Amino acid sequence: MTQFLLGAGLLAVASCGRPEQVLAPPHLLSKEEVTSLLVQFHLLESRIESSRLASDSARALFQTMHDDILRQHKLKPADSTFERSYRYYAMNGKDLDGIYAVVVDSLTAREKKMGATSLPLHH
Repeated sequence: MTQFLLGAGLLAVASCGRPEQVLAPPHLLSKEEVTSLLVQFHLLESRIESSRLASDSARALFQTMHDDILRQHKLKPADSTFERSYRYYAMNGKDLDGIYAVVVDSLTAREKKMGATSLPLHH
């Protein structure tokens, strides 16, 4: 009986897990905009990691520069437009894999252009 209830509960949870279609959030950023921002965020992360700052200083510097990048794209740091757009593309097989393929290609091309061999790439 316990196994039946457990199985029925899991089936009920699985059936209401995800809607078939995820609605786009208001002010959805294009895939190109998300890609550009991700490239800039990963380059920023790489620069800060190589600076060898103390972790709390590095975190504060990253957040400040991250917010500056958002402002350059006319996004408010307190607004979650980027985060909502990122989640939208990540949900239900939206194009996040394709976005990250372009991000990795872009970072790899920059690495080759710079002649560097140790530019860390993080997901």
